[in-house]
Amino acid sequence: MKAPYAASPEFSKGRKFSEPAPTYRSEFQRDRDRIIHSTGFRRLEYKTQVFVNHEGDLYRTRLTHSLEVAQIARSIARTLDLDEDLTEAISLAHDIGHTPFGHAGQDALNACMKEYGGFEHNLQSLRIIDELEKNYADFNGLNLCYETREGVLKHCSLKNAANLGDVGERFLKKEQPSLEAQLTNIADQIAYNNHDIDDGIRSGLINIEQMRQMQLFSTQYDKVMWKYPELKGNRRVHETIRRMIGEQVVDLVETSRAKIAEVSPESIEDVRKHFEQLISFSDEMRAHNQELKKYLRENLYFHHKVYRMTRKAHQVIEALFDIFMHDLRLLPPGHLKLARNALVDEGLSGQARVIADYVAGMTDRYATKEYARLFGVDGNVF
Repeated sequence: MKAPYAASPEFSKGRKFSEPAPTYRSEFQRDRDRIIHSTGFRRLEYKTQVFVNHEGDLYRTRLTHSLEVAQIARSIARTLDLDEDLTEAISLAHDIGHTPFGHAGQDALNACMKEYGGFEHNLQSLRIIDELEKNYADFNGLNLCYETREGVLKHCSLKNAANLGDVGERFLKKEQPSLEAQLTNIADQIAYNNHDIDDGIRSGLINIEQMRQMQLFSTQYDKVMWKYPELKGNRRVHETIRRMIGEQVVDLVETSRAKIAEVSPESIEDVRKHFEQLISFSDEMRAHNQELKKYLRENLYFHHKVYRMTRKAHQVIEALFDIFMHDLRLLPPGHLKLARNALVDEGLSGQARVIADYVAGMTDRYATKEYARLFGVDGNVF
């Protein structure tokens, strides 16, 4: 039994294009399945999380990250009597608009698009599921339910929200998303903080002694060493991290339960109209997470080896965007046609958006190969 304030596929706000109800599946299950079968989702296998894809087979990619988010989020949804299928759909789609080379690629593409409306992967995820996927006979995009689209669009400026129709209205009205969307956003934070620690230690760029300066890590590490004093290597790290995830999930569930009980929402509309989100960490756990994020930013994401990759990623993305903008004939035929049509209809901004769509859709290795082909360098860019 789901809580009365959970999202319900039977009372969904619907899809942009009306369709017959699915057989043997709920509407949210259909959304999840469409995401899994989409081109954008498959490409996540070869898109960077922190480390460029070819640097090692064991590091997380955008795909494995999305799967980890879905696992954590579904567990929380089940515990809180929320809709697991919607939660899973949002989790799997939340990074579908990411560029190659992780946040470095997004920053570079945003700089390229500064004069043409900017670029933000969250908006690009919505653009992909609403417009760019072209697998269905009756519509562009995946034609997902409002609730899934709402969850994918985690944040948005008021300027952009005004142009997004129904899914942008909650930002204009200052309303909250569903609890399923709220918990997926935090499950994303839990996943990337903890698996970035794992990948960072595995890579040798950070180490256990450094991480023991972080209270959340240190507390769980000491528990592991007390119980398993002979445990070595990756097993010791993994045991610590899985306990960290467990500790954060328990805190999130208990804090959220207390907030929900205090507010006593009777429907999803009560959730939407509440002045703050009801899914949250305790103040103490929020502080622990901020400490982890700050440490990882300063010691892993800005580590000189990662930063070198970041600079090369900027170079690749900027060069690709610029050369396509200056000579559309270098684009593949399908994108060439789209860019020419957009130039006629919308001017340079339309052309630039088509090129941004093309570049953002690339995997790490495809972007590297395109760069090598167009600029006459060998394939070993990174």
